[in-house]
Amino acid sequence: MRTLLLGEPKLTFDEIRSVVEDDPAARRIRLRLSPRARLQMQRSRKIVERALSEGRTVYGVNTGFGRMSQTRIGLEQVEELQENLILSHAAGLGPTASPQTAALVLALRAHSLALGASGVTPGLVERLIDLFNSSVVPLIPEIGSVGASGDLAPLAQLGAVLAGVGPALHYRKGKVARGTVERPYRFSAKEALSLINGVQFSAAVLGETLVRAEEALRLADVAGAMSLEALKGSVRPFDARVHRARPHPGQIAVAENIRALLRESEVLDSHRDCPKVQDAYCLRCIPQVHGAVRDAFGFARDVLVREVNSATDNPLVFENGEIVSAGNFHGQPVAQAADFLSLALVSLANISERRIERMTNPDLSELPPFLVREGGLHSGFMVVQVAAAAVAAEARADATPSSVHSIPTGGAKEDHVSMSATAARRCRRVLDGVRRVLGLEVLCAAQGLDFLKPLRPGRGVEAAYRRVRSAIAFLVRDRYLQPDLARATDPAFLKSVVQAAGPLL
Repeated sequence: MRTLLLGEPKLTFDEIRSVVEDDPAARRIRLRLSPRARLQMQRSRKIVERALSEGRTVYGVNTGFGRMSQTRIGLEQVEELQENLILSHAAGLGPTASPQTAALVLALRAHSLALGASGVTPGLVERLIDLFNSSVVPLIPEIGSVGASGDLAPLAQLGAVLAGVGPALHYRKGKVARGTVERPYRFSAKEALSLINGVQFSAAVLGETLVRAEEALRLADVAGAMSLEALKGSVRPFDARVHRARPHPGQIAVAENIRALLRESEVLDSHRDCPKVQDAYCLRCIPQVHGAVRDAFGFARDVLVREVNSATDNPLVFENGEIVSAGNFHGQPVAQAADFLSLALVSLANISERRIERMTNPDLSELPPFLVREGGLHSGFMVVQVAAAAVAAEARADATPSSVHSIPTGGAKEDHVSMSATAARRCRRVLDGVRRVLGLEVLCAAQGLDFLKPLRPGRGVEAAYRRVRSAIAFLVRDRYLQPDLARATDPAFLKSVVQAAGPLL
């Protein structure tokens, strides 16, 4: 059991990963409100209550919202105002977020409110923590946020679960039941507005994507090394001196991974004196391309960590008693990070598909046509390359930036929006496509390596190859390929292939 302390501004990416990888049916992560955060929340709450008692006009506390902010609300209606906000804004549509995403939304929103600049009661954060620790997972529709004024619809759905009207999954004693919570929460002044002002849904989707992408970065190196061996490529472009001459961190790490995977390769030794001067870019430039993706990953991860440790409410409550309306709920940083990561990840699909083409194309590979004996009678992996091209094309379409597509909302009061939720969801789809293409590359590379026997590839490559062959047989003649493709693109299987290859950066 691991406990994450909320309200201290230092939630790490490792802790985010632990939430994503936790199983709600057997919860091993628990959340707890930091004592310091509790005191800070109590102080900021007193400021809100003092402003109400003094009759001051405070946005969202005793006024309407957005364009209706000029409408004053009576003291006797401030709690009804908060309830109405949740009910009216829970207008999400489309598919339901995964249990991992929803759990991360709970954790991130609780943490942001616990930083003590929102003026909510500790009780609100404690109820969010209780939901998480009790393995109650809100059912959050994914569509409906434009990423400004917060992820309004998804977070209002979270509020509806707290209020006892929104559905959730309850994981209890090995059973999963759908229903509402038994103890509805009654929002005090400002609390519902604070709950929905932030892009924690966008951040949760991006966070889950980043966690999954870590494995994909290593998988890309494993797949690239396998293809390099199958195509009898050169190891010289991975010389450490080359990469010290252009010291991008990702590039250096990838080159080191490839050298480790190729260590003790008999295949490389067999063609050390061949007449080829240099390889095609999809082999020779693996460190430069894969490495740039790693650097983009690092940027997106850093943006995410800053975001989840931020107070994103509006208005914010400061220790000197001031309550300031501003725009920390705007999702532009998250949207741009997700867009950038999408653009980077799709390069892994593009370069992987080119390696698949080189292995299946007899004009380029020095291998049997489409990686099967008796070509013509058998088509082998011909359409595997076509499928990889199709998946890569979809990934390119999904990588089109979302953050440039601002549209006015809320009666033009919210006249510039970030589309952060869309950007994060599309980034997740790009990653799904990348993993599929890489899985197809691993499948083709294993087939190519079989044609080089009895020569053995590098130790890391051979270990990955053996893991593939433990689940997918060598293709002797055409067979129904769907089971092979399903195994080759299954995330759990691909993770096991990477683990078999040995420790990688």
